[in-house]
Amino acid sequence: MAHGLALRARGMCALTVVALLALSPASGAQVGVADFTPVTQAMLENPGPDDWLMYSRTHDAQRFSPLDQISRQNVSQLRQVFKKELGTGAQESIPIVYRGVIYLVAPGASVLAIDGTTGATIWEHKRPSGTSRTKAIAIYDDMVYYSSPDGFIVALDARTGAVRWETKSSGNLTSGVIVADGKVLSGRACGTERDNCYISAHDAKSGKEVWRFYTVPAAGEPGDETWGGSPPGGRLASPWGLAGGYDPVRRLVFWGIANPMPNTRADRHGGNPRAIPLSAPADLYSNSTVALNPDTGKLVWYYQHLPGDDWDLDYTNERVLLRTTVNPDPKFVKWINPDVPRDQPRDVAMNVGEGGGVWSLDRQTGQFLWATPFPYDVPEFLISKIDVKTGQTFINESVLVDAPGKRRTVCFWNTKSYWPMTYHPGVNSLFVPYNNNCLDMTAAVPASGGQPAVPERRVGIPRPGSKPDEFAGLARINVATGEIRHIYKGRAPGQGAAVATAGNLVFWGDLDQKFRAFDARSGEMVWETTLGGTIQNSTITYAVNGKQYVAVLTGEGLLTGGLISQAGIQPTRQYNALYVFALP
Repeated sequence: MAHGLALRARGMCALTVVALLALSPASGAQVGVADFTPVTQAMLENPGPDDWLMYSRTHDAQRFSPLDQISRQNVSQLRQVFKKELGTGAQESIPIVYRGVIYLVAPGASVLAIDGTTGATIWEHKRPSGTSRTKAIAIYDDMVYYSSPDGFIVALDARTGAVRWETKSSGNLTSGVIVADGKVLSGRACGTERDNCYISAHDAKSGKEVWRFYTVPAAGEPGDETWGGSPPGGRLASPWGLAGGYDPVRRLVFWGIANPMPNTRADRHGGNPRAIPLSAPADLYSNSTVALNPDTGKLVWYYQHLPGDDWDLDYTNERVLLRTTVNPDPKFVKWINPDVPRDQPRDVAMNVGEGGGVWSLDRQTGQFLWATPFPYDVPEFLISKIDVKTGQTFINESVLVDAPGKRRTVCFWNTKSYWPMTYHPGVNSLFVPYNNNCLDMTAAVPASGGQPAVPERRVGIPRPGSKPDEFAGLARINVATGEIRHIYKGRAPGQGAAVATAGNLVFWGDLDQKFRAFDARSGEMVWETTLGGTIQNSTITYAVNGKQYVAVLTGEGLLTGGLISQAGIQPTRQYNALYVFALP
């Protein structure tokens, strides 16, 4: 499927690559990355412990590192090894590391290769001016892949940063890329056109588009009937958030889809919020998990977490793939499928959405296993019930803004957006950063009788009845039983990724510049330091020559300012830098 692609052949085009380690070819200094070994599919499926080859390290998005040099016993000795200041602009990306070289997207529309032990720049690739919101970059063979602010899927030579190929795409390539089965997979924001609402696969060697999966159905396609007769060209639901995951054994690609647009049911359906049902399926494939065939992009199964969203609450987050016994405890879990055998190992896909809630689905079939409200069970929760045998979800009718000027509070909002959680197999638990945050929303009022229109109003508020000093935190969720333990609570919201290690540590930072380590078994905070800026969506760990490092980026993403204002904190704003720590 060509879809009107524009391909540029190998070469530099009008772009710039700077090899900063080389003073001149005659100087004897290193030019680019030396002794580069190509990355294979087998390496992506089973990376060496020293490397961090994709946004959550592995295809299963667990963000677990087998490195254990840094442990509870010595984490208090962590020291900053280097800090590298970056340009101004939005910062939502997550670095990758291969054989001691950090590759990252820097604010100001550039990609850098950095020495992971010193912070020295090896090369820099600069794009035309633009604000890049890409969240993930990838590496495969001898190329680094990313989605550029000027609308290209780009492959760079991992040694030098030179452009190997680039393919013009459409939509806003916000989710970034991931490589699976020799294909570069990408998601995008739709803008105002259904034609931009899709996930695509490009051949990793040539850049040729292989397939695309549209995240909203056209007329006559499966799911068309769930849109209540709305014009197909205006149907919107984007995969704008984190890139997806991949199961190479089952050969399934997993991706999360965002809310349907416009925000409210009435606006999407000609003023009639009841044009679609209150239960799934409604406005497919919005707020769903989709499982796709990596060869063709065809839909294998889907599960809709929130039917017919009325508030712009996304489920475009990572799906963590893991194996666990399934034994949800009714003391902790609200909705449990009674037909699922207990205490049997199962391969599952788990996720937490922007609007809250945690779901456990069978990875092969999408069968509903269990779900429960998260971070708390409150009357304002966006889901009112789930048919536990089928997994069919029902939107909470009591908090709909389904009439002009109607005002409601719905929970939750930006509770866990594009910042990824982590899974620690040693304690069989997810560690989930969250914001204890709800949405105060008033529906728009159209102009009438000479009175001007009143626009839709959306304001974040803390969960009703919550304490200001517990606006955010870190929760541990046992993936077998569903038990939720809030191991840390604080005033400062989070917008940073968590990472777990075999040293039984969990690293996570907040928007008040605090970077912390927690004991994965006890939940105790065992280390803390203050950085020069707000911590943003990035924490990773890697090793070079037997030495373990922990890296984190500071900066701000699209949601950062609003969360800072809500919490009433006063951190240093818009300071972009890479911080790297290690033991002495």
